[in-house]
Amino acid sequence: MKQRNAKFEIGQVVRHRVFPFRGVVFDVDPEYANTEEWWNAIPQEIRPAKDQPFYHLFAENDDSEYVAYVSEQNLVSDESDRPIRHAQVDALFDKDDIGHYKPKVTFSH
Repeated sequence: MKQRNAKFEIGQVVRHRVFPFRGVVFDVDPEYANTEEWWNAIPQEIRPAKDQPFYHLFAENDDSEYVAYVSEQNLVSDESDRPIRHAQVDALFDKDDIGHYKPKVTFSH
């Protein structure tokens, strides 16, 4: 198996290459790690390869907020500088002075 480095990082705002949604990356799987049922629900003509990074996103479209699981090949960087309104973003991230999302630092005892 070849080593792949993720193109996008935790806290980065991305948008889907085809569908009208965007979101903040909150986790990355080095390759597909969801169920076969989920995989088979993707129409075969647009089903991405499993051997690439997959991203967990706090996603939003014009109508709702949700969690999305998206292959690297279907994402591009979102350069709009618009904030993400997903409710969970503020719980896990702080926004810096230039609009980037940084994971909140937590301390455990």
